[in-house]
Amino acid sequence: MTSVSSLIPLLALAAVLVLIAARRIGRFSVRIWQAMAGGALLVLLSGAITPAEALRAIEPDVMVFLFGMFVLGEALVESGALYAAAYAVLDRIRSTDALVLALLYGSGIASALLMNDTLAVIGTALALQLAREHRIDARLLLLTLAFGITIGSVASPIGNPQNLLIAVRGPVASPFQTFAGALAVPTLLNLLLTYGVLRWRYRAAFHRTPLVHPVVTIRDARLARLAWTGVAAVVVAIVLRSAAVVLEPGFDVPLSAVALAGALPVLLFSPRRWQVVRSLDWSTLVFFAAMFVLMASVWQTGVFQQLGTGWAPQLAGTSGVLGVSVLLSQLISNVPLVALYLPYLQSLQADTPALLALAAGSTIAGNLLILGAASNVIIIQRAERHGETLGFMEFARAGIPVTCINLLVYALYLRWLN
Repeated sequence: MTSVSSLIPLLALAAVLVLIAARRIGRFSVRIWQAMAGGALLVLLSGAITPAEALRAIEPDVMVFLFGMFVLGEALVESGALYAAAYAVLDRIRSTDALVLALLYGSGIASALLMNDTLAVIGTALALQLAREHRIDARLLLLTLAFGITIGSVASPIGNPQNLLIAVRGPVASPFQTFAGALAVPTLLNLLLTYGVLRWRYRAAFHRTPLVHPVVTIRDARLARLAWTGVAAVVVAIVLRSAAVVLEPGFDVPLSAVALAGALPVLLFSPRRWQVVRSLDWSTLVFFAAMFVLMASVWQTGVFQQLGTGWAPQLAGTSGVLGVSVLLSQLISNVPLVALYLPYLQSLQADTPALLALAAGSTIAGNLLILGAASNVIIIQRAERHGETLGFMEFARAGIPVTCINLLVYALYLRWLN
């Protein structure tokens, strides 16, 4: 690669980051996936990366996994099954405090299984509906959802895209047991501490009027049954995969197979399969394919490897990885950050604690500022369709203390484990 062509990936990355932050070119709005796709197209057309190298850079396991989980999530929403289940759980909740706690832990646990971006898509309407029904400040419930799905996804290799990248490309042995064993306890504690911050920051919104929830019915019973069958299949696949690691150490089931197990009942047996497929978040899939291509070309320049020279011990240590992940995720968002940082850690032969620190740091970075995670942007974009929003400073006033607390808990716990 010539010196001129080596600059093109870096310039493309810088342009993508500016567009993601500004989201506009003159009078025209630019979506995140469009900015990333433009960057990938630029490095391809310039010859900074060849078509063959670009194809090899795209991780098929990640792409298939995302497709499968999006199918399952869309079926749960389209059938009304998810909302019916949510209201069945909420039926006994009578106070704002209990509602916030239920939304925090419910969205957190669900995101560990269905992925945080999926929960951002399907959970925003539910949060706004609850806010209207019970006259609660919508900002409180939108922040509760954003923080809940971000923190909850930390403890699962399939909880968010960056964890999936680490589990697949790390690689992390026995990813479900490894992530849960190291990160589940601090994650549950962080959800509770986050409730404390929200209770303090929005204390006026926690009114004493008893909550009365309406009855929500399922719109498509057949699709709902197939979707819940898919959820059960995902759970069974995770259990079998975890058991196989113990009983047959050499045996491995790709994470993409877990997601396909959940999607197949809908794809094979639902008359509405094509409607579900057409409704998928295809833009996110384009974003990931383009990101793989752009980040591969950036890595080939060698700039990031040179920047890390002399700082290897600090940048590969647990505390260093946590700090760098949180800070740099604000500049380039967490998924691109992991796509760049992970090869660097691999080149240093970093151990599993460093990879777990990368997962925790890059994920909770989403709680600091809006641009720290794509799920935040998804929530705000969908909220604006319903006349609500979260401003940059509004998010930061709650997000900064939440992130500082989260970071301290994960740092202390990971250090104690080691």
